[in-house]
Amino acid sequence: MVRYQILIEYDGSSFIGWQIQNKGNSVQKLIQSIFKKLYKRKFKVYGSGRTDTGVHAIEQSAHFEIDKKIPDIKKFIKSLNFFLNKKNVSILNIIQKDGNFHSRYSARERTYLYLIRNSISPSVLNKNKEWHVIKKLDIKKLKKAASCLTGTHNFSTFRASNCDAKSSIKTIRKIQISKSKSLIKIRFMSKSFLKSQVRSMVGCLKYVGQNKWDIKKFIYVINSKKRENCAPLAPAKGLYLEKVKY
Repeated sequence: MVRYQILIEYDGSSFIGWQIQNKGNSVQKLIQSIFKKLYKRKFKVYGSGRTDTGVHAIEQSAHFEIDKKIPDIKKFIKSLNFFLNKKNVSILNIIQKDGNFHSRYSARERTYLYLIRNSISPSVLNKNKEWHVIKKLDIKKLKKAASCLTGTHNFSTFRASNCDAKSSIKTIRKIQISKSKSLIKIRFMSKSFLKSQVRSMVGCLKYVGQNKWDIKKFIYVINSKKRENCAPLAPAKGLYLEKVKY
């Protein structure tokens, strides 16, 4: 068997997420169905991790195995994209790997990007691609609050009730916050995240940026380890899986 890594971009607006579920259209299900259409047999595509309903990917990483080497990868990518592009999914690259490579378990770091449009008027062109927040956010306070999240912590406050992770303890290596005109970009870098962790943290950072919470309150919320103390989730449409490093 020959193993390949596959890099995928998608607009998550019309999907229930990456992973196949009992009902609804997932990115994984779509890609596997196109593989089957082209190769006339079933394929299993393993993703680096789940993205929830409505979450996008700039570069999702996955892998699959096939019984023989693909003779022309560029032609294969074009064939896949002929069908996938109609569903707002694009195969960016396919790379041959050794048999030990695993898109999920070999990953050293994942980067998630969150976009906030901080202005009176929303962007009609990007309405499903960012969170529109009217009230001005204080960037200095956002950065100060974000610094409380870096390092190793118990992130139970930011964990979804249906999260199946064995532990709430995670290490966030870095959080970058920048602003260009009215667009705020927040990047989170960690080996792995809990279900809904990034959107939960963004929701809480927004409260600090809007002066609903001060830093003392924010730290209390983190240390409480109680989900009920978390601010409302930031919407999925502003979140992107940006990069998976190996």
